[in-house]
Amino acid sequence: MSLRCLIIDDEPLAHEVILTHLGDIPFLEVVGQCYRATDAFDFLSKNEIDLVFLDIRMPKLSGLDFIKTLKRKPIIIITSAFEEYALESFDLDVCDYLLKPFRFDRLLKAANRALEIYQLKNQTKQFQIGQTEEDHIAIKADKRHIIVKLNELYYLESLGNYVKVWKDKEFLLTQRTLTSFESQLPKELFIRVHKSYIVNKKFVHYLEGNMIILKNSTQIPIGKNFKPTIKQLLDIDN
Repeated sequence: MSLRCLIIDDEPLAHEVILTHLGDIPFLEVVGQCYRATDAFDFLSKNEIDLVFLDIRMPKLSGLDFIKTLKRKPIIIITSAFEEYALESFDLDVCDYLLKPFRFDRLLKAANRALEIYQLKNQTKQFQIGQTEEDHIAIKADKRHIIVKLNELYYLESLGNYVKVWKDKEFLLTQRTLTSFESQLPKELFIRVHKSYIVNKKFVHYLEGNMIILKNSTQIPIGKNFKPTIKQLLDIDN
């Protein structure tokens, strides 16, 4: 098994360094190279990519802005000479952040992390094959696959590279991104209200200021960029 990789960086030397390192990592296969983020759109539309090595400061479109445009995100490892973008990068659910110049052992650690995420995603997909009930979701927690009914799932909370899946006052902790859940959960039932939260509309009790109050009294913040979508909640019966 190998992960299909794309390098996006405007510096040819950066491509050479990454290619040299990846040549010694057998489970990574470079299938494409782009020197601008804008060039990567066409490549991604025509090719299935599992992992992207992405620079941040590039002409016309930065790496972070590029991530924000993606509807279906591959696993992303940031490769940048500037450490000040690390916090914003992890808010966008990147796998790792490599500060240039980086050593082989540091890249290998990031690659292993990417492989774990890839395997976890595929295990979840395989486990869900044969599940005919559309009102369930499979959660991997504590090395177990646990079936959770959607009508019992109150909300999801991002926690770094993990997500807390809340059932009332109890939660399951799983190594996934909130974005991966967002693409899987039915939009007629769940809504993203913050970069770190997805809520089940069924359990929304009322809105107060910039907070959503659930029926179990949990308070969920409303993100500034998500306020327009919150209007959908106004049609929910209390």
